[in-house]
Amino acid sequence: MFEHFTQGRMTVSGTEIAHRIAGQGEPLLLLHGHPQTQAIWHKVAPYLTSQFTVVLADLRGYGDSGKPEPDADHLRYSKREMAQDQLELMAALGFSQFSVIAHDRGARVAHRLALDHPQAVKQLVLMDIAPTLSMYRQTNEAFARAYWHWFFLIRPAPFPETLITADPAQYLRSVMGSRSAGMQPFTDEAYADYLRCLQLDGTARGICEDYRASASIDLQHDEEDLNAGRKISCPLLVLWGEKGTVGQCFKPLEEWRKVAKNVQGEALPCGHYIAEEQPELLLEKVLTFLR
Repeated sequence: MFEHFTQGRMTVSGTEIAHRIAGQGEPLLLLHGHPQTQAIWHKVAPYLTSQFTVVLADLRGYGDSGKPEPDADHLRYSKREMAQDQLELMAALGFSQFSVIAHDRGARVAHRLALDHPQAVKQLVLMDIAPTLSMYRQTNEAFARAYWHWFFLIRPAPFPETLITADPAQYLRSVMGSRSAGMQPFTDEAYADYLRCLQLDGTARGICEDYRASASIDLQHDEEDLNAGRKISCPLLVLWGEKGTVGQCFKPLEEWRKVAKNVQGEALPCGHYIAEEQPELLLEKVLTFLR
């Protein structure tokens, strides 16, 4: 995977962020979700490099990026801190303004990045999420059953960390394989990277802290923005899988229009893992939008 990309590690915001870079043209940052790594983009990123300078990054706590010790208020894994990582990474690579394509947890980081640093984000593509605040406020039985890990991972340490590290492969299969497409979308090489990184010291803790932050300090930050009337100002494309939980339990466009000024989007014929289930269609949609 990523044969023509250059790998690197950059110290930002007190931690290291692992990244790859390749291509030419305007900068484009790609952010992955849980429980994955930048490997989710292996079917998409090579085709973007002819038109963009593509940067793939692992979120803090995930992949080969740093995994800081947690704090009592989960601030170190707040989306504000995780967004700051990516802002500083892009600045260090020479990009003061860039577009972002982000999936799942990475999309929550990108949401915060666009709110906190509107001058930096030119265009934004968010995949298969509704705003965090909306999803917690509208939790119902169907959502809780499908997204059981949202409620498992926020339990106090070290309970979920202990169970994940006891059998990382089982955890991966339980989360990724329980979606509509099962394990079929994931190549052996990509899955091996997900498993390797989940087995790294600190990854289980980082993942749990990401979710604990989303159920606490991130909600506080989102409430503050909502009350102040702050919205995403850049053009936003929202994509979701028609077979996935987000589209079935929420109204993504309606929810994003509450927190963003310029929104378009649609459901795609797949489940949650759009970049691995429908890479060609995803490329078509994002290239049309980014042009």
